[in-house]
Amino acid sequence: MNILITGGAGYLGGVTAAQLLEEGHRVRVLDDLLFGPSAVLALVGHPRFEFARLNLLNISGVSASLDGIDAVVHLAAIVGDPACARDPKLARHINVDGSKVLIAAAMKAHVSRFMFASTCSNYGRMRDTSVLATEAHELRPVSLYAESKVEVEQHLLPLHGAGMIPTVLRFATLYGVAPRMRFDLTINEFIMRLMTERRLTVFGHQFWRPYVHVRDAARAIQHVLEQPEAAVGGRVFNVGSTDENYTKAGLLKLMRKRIGPADVEHVHRTEDPRDYRVSFERIKAELGFVCSRRVPDGIDEIASAIEAGVLNDFAHWTYYNTHSTDALSQPTADSAGGRTDV
Repeated sequence: MNILITGGAGYLGGVTAAQLLEEGHRVRVLDDLLFGPSAVLALVGHPRFEFARLNLLNISGVSASLDGIDAVVHLAAIVGDPACARDPKLARHINVDGSKVLIAAAMKAHVSRFMFASTCSNYGRMRDTSVLATEAHELRPVSLYAESKVEVEQHLLPLHGAGMIPTVLRFATLYGVAPRMRFDLTINEFIMRLMTERRLTVFGHQFWRPYVHVRDAARAIQHVLEQPEAAVGGRVFNVGSTDENYTKAGLLKLMRKRIGPADVEHVHRTEDPRDYRVSFERIKAELGFVCSRRVPDGIDEIASAIEAGVLNDFAHWTYYNTHSTDALSQPTADSAGGRTDV
C-alpha cells in the first residue's frame, strides 16, 4: 500500500515508518520536525520513502500529500496530559480541529482506509479496576488529552460506510528505545532517573496503567493495516497485552531487579483521577496480534542503552513533549500552529 503517516517523525511515528517500509509498503511521512529529524534520517534515500515537512493545519499541503495514498495512519497530535495542559486552547486546536481537517481531506481525496491513534487513557478513572476495560467499556476521560481523543473517535467512527473505513487503536502507555527518544513516559523516565540520580519521587503508586513497547505498537499498526477491510472497518482495538497492566509500585519492583537499590519516595495521591486496567483480548482473538516484548525486556533495553552511553544528555528538549506547546506558542510566518508528533 501507499501509506501516509502524519507525525511520522515522532516517537512512535519513526518506528512505524521503518516497520512499514520493511514490510514492503510505500511510506510518505508528514511532519513539521518540531523535535528534529532523528526519527527519519535513516529512511531518507529509501526508494519507497517520501517526506513532506508540513504543518497539520496547512490544508492545501495536507490535501496534496494525500495524492496517490491508499491509507492514512494519523499519529499527529500534541501528546500527553502535561503538554496539553500547558496550552489547552492550542492542544484542542491541533488534536481536534487538525484531525477533522485531515479526515475531511482524506474523504475528499477518496482515501478510505483511515487509522486513528487514540489512547487507553480514554477509560480514565474506572469505577472498578477488578474488571478489565474492553473496547465497549464506559469512556471516562479525565484529561484534555483523552477528551480530545474521544471527541475525534466520535467524529470518525460514524463515517464508516460513508466513503471511509476508519479504525481506532487505543494504545497502552508506550515505552522503549526509539530514534526520537522520550523521557517523559513513565517507564522511560523512571529508569533514567533511577540510574542517573539514584532517587525518585513517585506519585499515585497504587494506580493501574497498561504498557506496550513502542515497537509492538508499530507492529500493531502494520498488522491492522494488512487486515481485510471488513475485519477492521468501524472497529476499535485496544493495543497492548492483558498481562502488561501494572501499578507504578509493580514497575519499580521490576526495575530494582535490573538496576539495583535506589532511594524511592512514595507519595500517596488519592486525587489522581487516572486508574485503569485494560483487556487486549479483542486484537489477539480477532486479528491474531500478540506483543513480542514485555516490560522487563524494555527495562533491560533502556538500562543497557544508558549504561553504554547511547542515551545521554537527559535534559535535552527533544526528549520531552512539553516542548511542542512552548514552540508552537511562538507564531512564525509559515506556520498555522500544527503539531505533528506522537
